[in-house]
Amino acid sequence: MKTSGGRSSARASVGTIRHGTGTSPLGPILVGMSKRGVCGLFVLVDEGALHARGRLHHHYPGAELIEDQTAVAGLFPRVTAFLYGQDDCRDLAIDMTSGTPFQQRVWESLRAIPRGQTRSYGEVAAAIGHPRAARAVGAACGINPVSLLVPCHRVVASGGALGGYGWGLERKKALLDLEQDE
Repeated sequence: MKTSGGRSSARASVGTIRHGTGTSPLGPILVGMSKRGVCGLFVLVDEGALHARGRLHHHYPGAELIEDQTAVAGLFPRVTAFLYGQDDCRDLAIDMTSGTPFQQRVWESLRAIPRGQTRSYGEVAAAIGHPRAARAVGAACGINPVSLLVPCHRVVASGGALGGYGWGLERKKALLDLEQDE
């Protein structure tokens, strides 16, 4: 079943999202949790927490957003450990229901890219069975609501150029460098 905009109906049924802010090696972040798992992870750049809450609302328009630092407090050390290669967070439930089936396949594929490695947008497209959809893969990376844990920073342009990154190319390079330093 689809809703307007081609999104799956699961998007509208997420219910409550508990969220809070904390710190990470990249600076402050906002994390959101639905009953299915982490559904939002946003680096708080110039826009701040209000903008990140807006992004949560955009991805889950039917959800009730409740600030609840206690509910998300345990995620901040996990994100830091993930960034430093000390926790792969594979056991952490990720709620990707805000995306279309195509976007969900892209995001699952991103989680399969090993730490310290990259894939081109075209390689990700081929891996999910849509070899001519490199631009659509880039668009899916650009709206990834669970950045870092769904590591869109590991996707680069063909030829190895960084491509784009919602939190800025300097952060993308820093994340890739951090993963190479082990």
